[in-house]
Amino acid sequence: MPLATILWVDDEIESLQSQKLFLENKGYSVHTLTNGFDAIEFVKQQPVDLVLLDETMPGITGLETLAKIKELNQQIPVVLITKNETENLMDEAIGSQISDYLIKPVNPNQVLLSLKKILDNKRLVAERTTSAYQQQFRNLFMALNSNPDYNEWMDIYKKLVYWELEMEKSDSPEMQEVLQSQKEEANTEFCKFVCRNYLNWVNPRSDDAPIMSNTLFKFKVLPHISKEVPTFFILLDNLRFDQWKAIQPIFAEYFRILEEDTFYSILPTATQYARNALFAGLMPLEIEKQFPQLWKNDEEEGGKNLQEDHFFHAQLKRLKRDDIKHSYVKVVNHQAGNELVNNIHNLLGNDLNIIVYNFVDMLSHARTEMEVLKELASDEISYRSITTSWFEHSPLFQALKKIADKKINLVLATDHGSVRVNTPHKVVGDKQTTTNLRYKHGRNLNYEAKDVLAIRDPKDAGLPVPTVNSSYIFAKEDGYLCYPNNYNHYVNYYRNTFQHGGISLEEMIVPVIKMTSK
Repeated sequence: MPLATILWVDDEIESLQSQKLFLENKGYSVHTLTNGFDAIEFVKQQPVDLVLLDETMPGITGLETLAKIKELNQQIPVVLITKNETENLMDEAIGSQISDYLIKPVNPNQVLLSLKKILDNKRLVAERTTSAYQQQFRNLFMALNSNPDYNEWMDIYKKLVYWELEMEKSDSPEMQEVLQSQKEEANTEFCKFVCRNYLNWVNPRSDDAPIMSNTLFKFKVLPHISKEVPTFFILLDNLRFDQWKAIQPIFAEYFRILEEDTFYSILPTATQYARNALFAGLMPLEIEKQFPQLWKNDEEEGGKNLQEDHFFHAQLKRLKRDDIKHSYVKVVNHQAGNELVNNIHNLLGNDLNIIVYNFVDMLSHARTEMEVLKELASDEISYRSITTSWFEHSPLFQALKKIADKKINLVLATDHGSVRVNTPHKVVGDKQTTTNLRYKHGRNLNYEAKDVLAIRDPKDAGLPVPTVNSSYIFAKEDGYLCYPNNYNHYVNYYRNTFQHGGISLEEMIVPVIKMTSK
């Protein structure tokens, strides 16, 4: 089986027989023709992996032949071989979508290098990726087993995401399986780590705690606000670190990325808790105490995230930063997105502009409900791909492009991530028990202790006590919490959906990215 089928078209092909032989000895099948007309007929009738095409031939030129070949099959790579180095010829050739060009006289190694670059690139990258991960596997394994602290956990998760994205280039299902297994092991250890340390981070407030939702603005955003350069703080809801990495190249075209960091979402890793904590700069229990009329518990009617701007005003006042001139915009539908595009220039007069953009969360909920989205976002790779495709065509990106040439700073963050759930856990509770799949609170909850982190007294975790004797439970790893009635239906309905509220690397370790205009 040849490595690839090459068609070489040159009116002096007889003088290139040694080159043909050289490529055949390297494992390629090489067909030779002397003119463009025959080449076009050949491509019509035979599968070809690459065409080597002489530019100057009698009858029909290389560029004319190239145009006809591309009409027949846009995907065939064509390498133009020419004596002519004039700039306008090169422009025309590149505009006609050649994959490479070589200047005569060509030597066999030049041709081989071009073939490898075009045809073998994917295979070579895949092989290198697999080999590099094999070398890193042991380092990651040792890091997991060396009792990492919260900074080291952020580093481990970033490395796992890096390899997950790299493995997309590899066609080795075995290595992808090994990585998946390593990720699962990391999540198991991470959940143990959070269970041991979480209450110390939030109550009493430890000096040795990671930056979390409630301290993000204080430590990561407000110190960098200046009167000279406006800052845009964009909260893209439910954005995991791997989804950030997928859209990073789009941002990098327009902005200089200064710092790619992560922080810890509080528990529950759900919008109502994590996002309110972020804007208030307080844990949910403190928000409820300071704003009893504004905080709503899970079971109460009405929107749970309608007071973010009010909470943020109070945070600025508490931190004595209420001299910061700021705006707050929430985008929950396409029309609001278009209004942002039209209004973005008017925000440049503020010191700080907060833009809360809801899409990824809607995507994850819609994916649960709609069969077509389950097909489109069946796994992490396609989930990232949909997020990228959405962002590229979103009003948010249009708005950012409009101000990319202005002197601005940009901070992109999120409230929490999500995890794909696969392992159902049975939970029994009374009528007051909440319906969330990754966390629940209520009285008399019945569950398997090993499946969850249980907080008997919510105040210990900085959480409100919705009803007397309420306790909270948080699902770990890829677990989801189902009631016994109609159990099998719900198990099957929610399996392999993206959920949030519990404890996993994907939900808790989330991006905060600092950028500036180029």
